Amino acid sequence: MTGTTKTPRERYRQQVREEVKEKARQQIAGSGASALSLNAIAKQMGMSGPALYRYFANRDELITELIRDAYRSLADAFIAAGGPGEGAGRAGLAELARVLRRWALEDPHRYFLIYGTPVPGYHAPQDITAISQELMAVLLEACAAAVPPAPGPIPTPGTEPDPFDGHLADHREWAASHPDAPPSALRLALTFWSRLHGVLSLELAGHFTGMGLDPALLFDAEVDRIATP
Repeated sequence: MTGTTKTPRERYRQQVREEVKEKARQQIAGSGASALSLNAIAKQMGMSGPALYRYFANRDELITELIRDAYRSLADAFIAAGGPGEGAGRAGLAELARVLRRWALEDPHRYFLIYGTPVPGYHAPQDITAISQELMAVLLEACAAAVPPAPGPIPTPGTEPDPFDGHLADHREWAASHPDAPPSALRLALTFWSRLHGVLSLELAGHFTGMGLDPALLFDAEVDRIATP
């Protein structure tokens, strides 16, 4: 037996944990993450509450697993779309945007679990941040390829430095994967993230209902503005 082979007990435990997570996703779809109840899930599965706690110690541990799975799913999709040879620069940004929208529409409740209103009383552990940074690393790679080389140190006569670019130059911890990316690339990444998530969040929450417009076309228009030099 190799070191990676799971015992029957380990396989059973993993199977139960996956079933618990599926029941939790169904519960979130019906009542929201803030109403998640391990006791209710245990009842659905024909288990006692204490028995279920052998698989997840508490609600927060279960939420963490669901959030980790969601981030991992989107990060893997981004990595697959943004890998070598899959397009660069503005074309790469447009492809990442399409990946993001497909992923969000596939499961809106999963989307809102990581980009919606924070669950009251829940605090994500540090490793969740590490996975989210993988997403940003792929985005920054595309943005760095999309902007022209950083200008030299000589300012253009009669122009004032952009205050937000200066702010980004001094506050770039979130872009640690690309320490040499110019402020223009950081700004482009933030524009991508804020505009597209803004459209998606409004669409998935139903705020365009009754307006007579197509959210897909609005999303595409925003992508065109971002992806056009």
